[in-house]
Amino acid sequence: MATDLLPPILRALYRQTNEYVPADDPDRPPRIGISANRKDAQSCLSDMYVRSVTLAGGAPVIVPVTTDVRALTAVVETLDGLLLSGGGDIDPQFSGKEYIPGLEDVDAFRDSYDFILLRLAYERQIPIFGICRGHQLMNVAFNGTLYQDIHTACPNALQHTMSEQDETATHAVTIANIPSKLNALFSGKKTLQVNSLHHQAVKSLATEWIITASAPDGIIEAIEHPEYPHFSVQWHPERMAANGNEEMLPLFRFHVRQAQTFATARKYHDSILTVDSHTDTPMLFSETFDFGKKSESKVSLPLMEEGRTDVAFLAAYIPQGECDESSSKAATAYITDRLEQILRLETAYPQRMGIARTPDDCLRLKHEGKKAIIPAIENGYAIGKNPALVKTFKDMGVAYITLCHNGDNDICDSAAGNERWGGLSAFGKEVVAEMNRLGIMVDISHAAESTFYDTLKYSALPIIASHSSVRTLADHRRNLTDEQMKALAAAGGVMQICLYKEFINNIPDEASLSDAIRHILYAIDLMGIDHVGIGSDFDGDGELIGCRATNELMQITMRLIEAGLDRASIEKIWGGNLFRVMRKVQAVTLK
Repeated sequence: MATDLLPPILRALYRQTNEYVPADDPDRPPRIGISANRKDAQSCLSDMYVRSVTLAGGAPVIVPVTTDVRALTAVVETLDGLLLSGGGDIDPQFSGKEYIPGLEDVDAFRDSYDFILLRLAYERQIPIFGICRGHQLMNVAFNGTLYQDIHTACPNALQHTMSEQDETATHAVTIANIPSKLNALFSGKKTLQVNSLHHQAVKSLATEWIITASAPDGIIEAIEHPEYPHFSVQWHPERMAANGNEEMLPLFRFHVRQAQTFATARKYHDSILTVDSHTDTPMLFSETFDFGKKSESKVSLPLMEEGRTDVAFLAAYIPQGECDESSSKAATAYITDRLEQILRLETAYPQRMGIARTPDDCLRLKHEGKKAIIPAIENGYAIGKNPALVKTFKDMGVAYITLCHNGDNDICDSAAGNERWGGLSAFGKEVVAEMNRLGIMVDISHAAESTFYDTLKYSALPIIASHSSVRTLADHRRNLTDEQMKALAAAGGVMQICLYKEFINNIPDEASLSDAIRHILYAIDLMGIDHVGIGSDFDGDGELIGCRATNELMQITMRLIEAGLDRASIEKIWGGNLFRVMRKVQAVTLK
């Protein structure tokens, strides 16, 4: 095996090295970063972590202990997975607690290093596996708490710090009978025999996480996030796996598989255009808003960079108001100002982004290492009663206009309206024709069914739903029925699945990434792979458990890979289909 001791003969070592040809190894082992321990101011690590990762098919990379964020970032960006190793106690001050008697030596420097390392990996969607201290660390990092000393808090607890050999099982843990990674991994098993070398433990569980295994005394022995590729165990499986225990090795194999999926997803994102067709970030624009920094927004340049998202449509949104002349003029002025602010982003960050008007602009910007921003308008209310404004907005780079929002306007009826027109108004038909003539995509998200079918009838070019989901799966008026979806596909259009929780699950507070994947796969089955995409609605209250911001969109790619979709299909979903429509619509202006 790869960890066998080799003879101390240079010629033999060089021969073995030369015989391995990476080009013949299409499934490159994923790089698994392992957090180091710290002792006497030295970074160190038990060889058993390295051996376990190698036996599981991964390529171990020991991450030295440092709190230099720049250095750690450079390391993390090369990783496909992260294993948080065991070690000493975690300083209770990181949980806002004071020290108690029974707490062993702590190392706040290593704690800081581990929390930084974990955060960097989390923000980049890297799969994370925690062991013992790593298990406790993950719980604290996501707002859980710890028992500083089990026996101080729980006098009747088992003896969790054993003196037996490292690989010796000392007690059993019960696997929770719930859907979980651990349950699936050990299918059919109710208990596992594990070792035990700790005296801190999880007390209150981290937000959204679930308990997947417990000791007989009730101590939490394994936890995981139900959506993110993050899980942890309290025991030391590396001590058993490295010594030939096949029952523990599957934990490492599972982590390596998740890391391989991440590596594939990252490779896809590096080679294709990834496009989010609808964000409402311009709603947040203010004198202090900075698109180049992380803030309260779910879309920003740092988040696009971390998540390898190439293109974001920034929609200038305005809620529906009165349709009198003065209100319409005010709406036009407001949207014009928002569009001007979008365009100014390019001046503020010329080295990191550009304003794109066409799919080819987006490709050029990607090749230049920059992100692409495309202006759009949400709510044709901005047009008022003046069709000439369509040309004004086209000149400002607007790629699509959502005909309405939550209320009827002069153009059409809304899904949340009162059937003012019975579909498109006469003026609305004129607007659609003008959008066709000028090469602006017509967006029917938020539109009533009558408007949807009228738009299909009167538009000479394919239309889009920039952020809509499947009504069969979530019964919301804003979602499209199966009949609408099939009609949209038949007309060559595209439906961009929305990540707004009320459009994804009939119980909104439970809406998750898994639900969104069901919508995507359902749409593909019904409409065909050429007619589905993604429009997050981030910063317009779009977010799900497991996908809350632009940097987390790669989670969708990972799930689609796990669902069996190939690169070509994923490329279509991540903008290929939308840009096909965009090219066809814009082609009319090139004739």
